[in-house]
Amino acid sequence: MSPLKSLNSLNSLKPFSSRPNLGSTPPVPPTLRSRLAALDLRVFEFAAEARWPGAERILPRLSRSANHGVLWFAVGGALAVTGSPRARRAAVRGVASLALASATINTLGKRSVRRARPTLDPVPLVRRLKRQPFTTSFPSGHSASAAAFATGVALESRGLGALVAPVAFSVAASRVYTGAHFPADVLAGAALGAGAAFAVRGLVPTRDQMPAPGRPLVDDVPALPGGEGLVMIVNNGAGTPERARALRDALPHAEFIECAGDELEQQLDKAAPRARALGISGGDGSVNTAARVALRHDLPLAVLPGGTLNHFAYDLGIEDTGDLVSAVEGGHAVAVDVGRFSSEQGSGIFLNTLSLGAYPELVRERQRWSGRVGGRLADVVAALYVLRRDHPLSVQLHGKQRPLWLLFAGNCTYRRMGLTAGRRANLADGLLDVRTVDGGRLPGVRLLAAALSGPLSRSPFHAATRLTRLRVDGVASGTPLAFDGEVTECGGELWVDKEHEGLRVYRPHSLL
Repeated sequence: MSPLKSLNSLNSLKPFSSRPNLGSTPPVPPTLRSRLAALDLRVFEFAAEARWPGAERILPRLSRSANHGVLWFAVGGALAVTGSPRARRAAVRGVASLALASATINTLGKRSVRRARPTLDPVPLVRRLKRQPFTTSFPSGHSASAAAFATGVALESRGLGALVAPVAFSVAASRVYTGAHFPADVLAGAALGAGAAFAVRGLVPTRDQMPAPGRPLVDDVPALPGGEGLVMIVNNGAGTPERARALRDALPHAEFIECAGDELEQQLDKAAPRARALGISGGDGSVNTAARVALRHDLPLAVLPGGTLNHFAYDLGIEDTGDLVSAVEGGHAVAVDVGRFSSEQGSGIFLNTLSLGAYPELVRERQRWSGRVGGRLADVVAALYVLRRDHPLSVQLHGKQRPLWLLFAGNCTYRRMGLTAGRRANLADGLLDVRTVDGGRLPGVRLLAAALSGPLSRSPFHAATRLTRLRVDGVASGTPLAFDGEVTECGGELWVDKEHEGLRVYRPHSLL
């Protein structure tokens, strides 16, 4: 190169200066957001390149099965048909949490952050979904639904939650594996889903959050290791005999006697002299019979839910065999109130509810028609018969003649505000939960309006109060009266009162 060219080359170079060039833009350091985005991309690419044994056959199919929540509705249905009250509550809570999460994602989440879906180049063709999603990527709706359902189930039952959690995790992981979402989308969706489950719990508390019913504790009830000293009477007509069989295996030293429903009281009276505790497996009617015998012989009662309706057992916190076994072997029990009624045509006790009017008529008509048309159709026929009646019950209440479609008295206060019985937070509060529905036209409308309004409302149809004693005069002879699912007749003057803490009943220590 000539000296002249060399000089021209040197002149073309910019002179070095310690002063910054004010005309140029200095490099911008990466922000936290950009660093996170880069990390998100690297994790996505790592997952796309990784070889997961067996995942190519399972995860894409699992991801597709969770479209529109179909997988979770199927799992919820399977839990519901098990017959376990805890499983049914877990299913309902899981589906409710999923619904809230989906609504939040679709109305707020997808519209707030419009993030594009990942590029599928690094994802092997065999992993990709057949139909690619067209909505924005952030957050992952599948992950939100999976986390919401699994968290909702776990809040109601830790054991069931542990079974559902691996499936939910796999659904969330499948969204990255198939290239549908970045990892951050999945994490955000899962967080929103779990938050939805906790929001549902804030609106509808789980049983663990609610006050434990059945106070006070009693210390004069014997612990029965292996069930020794327990005589358990099993109603063969009850709907769930498998629970009694499981209890027999769990308490090998207990005595089990199977009998028909009309023999319950006779068998209980025979067993009482040799028993340290009486047990009953059946529905609320069977439990009522066993409670009468236990009161006569001053014995503690062990209740295993085994019928169609098991309100008393469930309010005690006994939902399956394990609950009762732990209570009996540990000697854990509480004292509960017993409702009592008497009239010119007889007397009795009730542990749950007592009612006059529409409900006893419904039960009586259902019994009359069930032998002719079958159980389910009998319910419909009975309901139509009762709702078309144009003459309500006429009684004297608080000194005034009143037409009533329904008079309800609950043994202790029910937490759910309506005509249908909810859970009691205290089985020894000494109170009667009394509700009435006034007579008039359109009984169906009045009953429904009263059920929806709740006892603390000012419904023109519905009134509610808490009493320690109730007197109803002027009851026509032969008026049906329902108590704990059974029906009898009353007439003349009807008295309803309480025996406070009159019955000792086993219940799980974990709920005490």
